[in-house]
Amino acid sequence: MDTYDQDKIDEVVLALLQLTLHDSYRAWKGFDWEVLNRLYEKGWIDNPRNKAKSIEFTQEGLTQSERFFAKHFGLDHPSDE
Repeated sequence: MDTYDQDKIDEVVLALLQLTLHDSYRAWKGFDWEVLNRLYEKGWIDNPRNKAKSIEFTQEGLTQSERFFAKHFGLDHPSDE
């Protein structure tokens, strides 16, 4: 993975966690542990190394996740339908 921009990967993984958001601030674990550890080190999620099957966003992480999701997956020109 050294040939990839890890910050961009972290951004997209944080955005994709929006797809499994539940209980307002939790998302299912399902991504590479190295990436989850980097998200933890950046202060965007609580420590993922626990028995829970989901991670907890920090307030900053939840805000960033929503922003990154809109940035990477939002529609630039929503349909009029």
